[in-house]
Order: sequence, then C-alpha cells, then structure tokens
Amino acid sequence: MKHIYKLIYLSCFTVLFWSCEDDIELTRLSSDSGISAVINTPQNNDVFVLNIEETSTNPSITISWEEASYQTQVVISYTVEFASTGTNFAEPVIATVTTNPFLTMTISEFNSAVSDLGFVPFSEASLDIRIKSDIGSQNELPIYSEPITVLVTPFTTDLPTIAVPGDHQGVWDPPTAPLLAALEFGNTEYEGYVWLDGGHKFVGPNNNGNFEWGNIDWGDDGTFTGKLLEDGESDIIAAPAGHYFIQADTDALIYSETLYNWGLIGSATPDNWDSDQDMTYDPVSKTWTITLNLTAEEIKFRANDAWDWAYGDNDADGSLESVAGSTNITVPTGGNYTVVLDLSTPREYTYSLTLN
Repeated sequence: MKHIYKLIYLSCFTVLFWSCEDDIELTRLSSDSGISAVINTPQNNDVFVLNIEETSTNPSITISWEEASYQTQVVISYTVEFASTGTNFAEPVIATVTTNPFLTMTISEFNSAVSDLGFVPFSEASLDIRIKSDIGSQNELPIYSEPITVLVTPFTTDLPTIAVPGDHQGVWDPPTAPLLAALEFGNTEYEGYVWLDGGHKFVGPNNNGNFEWGNIDWGDDGTFTGKLLEDGESDIIAAPAGHYFIQADTDALIYSETLYNWGLIGSATPDNWDSDQDMTYDPVSKTWTITLNLTAEEIKFRANDAWDWAYGDNDADGSLESVAGSTNITVPTGGNYTVVLDLSTPREYTYSLTLN
C-alpha cells in the first residue's frame, strides 16, 4: 500500500512539475507579446497625384509610425506593405524592410510600387498601407498596424501600344505580335514598322495590358480605302510582302501602310549623294544591314530611293529623327563599316556604325 501511495505521490509531483514548466514557458512567450505600430503619416484619404513631368528622384511620400513595443528589449524589424483596397493584403507589395520608424519614397519608387499592384496609369486608385512588426523570433507571430487608405494616381513612361497579329506570324498570336506605339498616353495615333505578308488586324490591350483575342480589335471596313471598323471588319491585306511603315488612328478609324526599302546615302558613301547603297532586311534580327567602305564624312538613311522619307540623327546619340530637317550622321573615321538600321521598336528608331 505504501508503494501505491509513493507512486501516486510521484505521479502528482511529475504532473505538477510539468505544469509549472508549462506556466514558465507561457510566461516567457507572453512576455514577448507586443503592441503594434501606429501609422502617423500619411492620413486616411490623403491624395497623391504623381507627376510625370517632375524630377523622378524628388520625395513623393513619407510614411511614419509610432514604433511597436514589446515587453522585452528587442530589435524590431518593420515591413511596409502596400495593397489594392479590398484585397485584404492577399498579395502585398513590399515597399521596404527597415528598423527605422519611417520611410520616404521618391516619385519613381512610389510610382513603381503602385504600378506593381496593377494600378492603371493616370487614373486614381485606392491604396491600403500597413506596417508589419517582427522581432525575428520563431515563437512570435508578426503583428500588424491598422491599415490606412490613400488615393494615388500613378503614371507610366511607356507609350501606349496596339498589336498587329496576322499571317506574317505564321499563326495569328496577339501576345507575340509586333507592336505599334502612340505618341503619348491618351493619344490614339499609332505607328511602327512591321514585316507583313498577308492578312492582319490591330488588337488593343485589356485592362492588364495583355494582348489577346476577345480584346477590342480593328480591321478594314471592307472598302480597303484606309478605313477601320471595330465590328464586322475584314482582314487588312498587305500586298506585296515586305517591311511596312504602319499608321493607325483608332479614334478617327483610319490607317495607312507604306512599303519601304532602305538604303544608305551621303558624301561618305561610294556614290556620294547621287544614289543609295541598298540595305538588306533580316527578318530574324528585324534590322536592315549593309557592310561597305565609308569615308569620314556624312550619311543618312533614305527609303525607296527618294527624299520623301529619310532619317538623320540630331543629337549624334544613335537615336534617329525623321524626314525634313534631321541632321546628317557623321562617320568618325574612314574604313569598312557594318551599318545597322533598327526600326523594330516603334517610335524608338536607332542605328549603329561598327568599324570592321
């Protein structure tokens, strides 16, 4: 019987011991519990209109907060999270991770962060901001501030584009089709150079900027006189196959497509300004090239052996300016050159001179 009492006593002692250990552990864990940060600036419903004309390194937003507090002396890491309002931070953009109780972002940084959330350029959108506090302990979950909501209008420096899917691709595929670019955001006058061979259409982007069937598209109105239609349209037909300069206005519903073959002309070329040196188009690199001897004088790029359409370089920076008034390109020294004319990026036409 005494042995039984001893066993019961030992069992109770063991239970009491482990119970005390649990209490100690619970006390240790609870001692690290904290109070979340509190955002001071900006305030709810503050408005931020990001200006494309302003220097991108200028300060745009300062987020500051009262620091989180813990019952023990610890280093606190703060993560500033952005999310589109209504998403409950399901897929937040991380603005920064810091030990400071503030964050100042430049125009460029803030614009990039909200653009990563899919905000539409030049349109006001609602942004949630919160601060996550973390002490790096595996036994502690991070704690979050109450979010605030501000209104932001981002911008883009990317030109608006439309795609040109068609027979020239082999399989009509809007996501991989060549593009035309507008002069600026809100402009509907698009242009670009595309190798065409058969039927094609113009396809606009969806709200996410993706080109796919089901988006708005335009074709010929059936008269083949340069007029576009959105509904009941016909395929636009290129004849003959070749490299075309395309212009399309999706508001005025008009388009034009001009076949251009390119050559090099100028005092640096073998025939001076009298005749072109024909260039060859490479469909793989989407560039025009020629290798020839040049003297240390001047050249220009000219289309169709005429002065109706030509390119020079006003700033001597490898970027081309078109037609009337553009500056001749200076060849730095005489020798054998490979000259490349790259018209593949709409409204960003470039060239290179490589001494062989």
